[in-house]
Amino acid sequence: MNTQENIIPGKTIAVVSYLTFIGALIALFMHKDNPTKFGGFHLRQAIGIHLLQLSLAFVIGWFDSLLIFSAFWVFIVVLWAFGFIGAAQGKYQEIPVLGPLFQKWFSIIVPTN
Repeated sequence: MNTQENIIPGKTIAVVSYLTFIGALIALFMHKDNPTKFGGFHLRQAIGIHLLQLSLAFVIGWFDSLLIFSAFWVFIVVLWAFGFIGAAQGKYQEIPVLGPLFQKWFSIIVPTN
């Protein structure tokens, strides 16, 4: 199932989706033109990470604590790096804890093939 023939066409979409929120939108349009299972998997993961970052940044912004702010960014960078490295290596690798939820929640936006 995870053969190179299935992964290579979606690898560009997967990597671009992690770059920024704008990158995820670009990858979404790329995926609409050429849907692949690998690209869709990582697109759902990346959209989840980007939306988590935006929503938590709004909440964390109310706190005046460098410790909370730093911990938040370390958490987001670790999730992002985990997903980005998995996409670059051609692996179906869900981010810890939230990955299965992102796959379920965002299957409406990016349907599974």
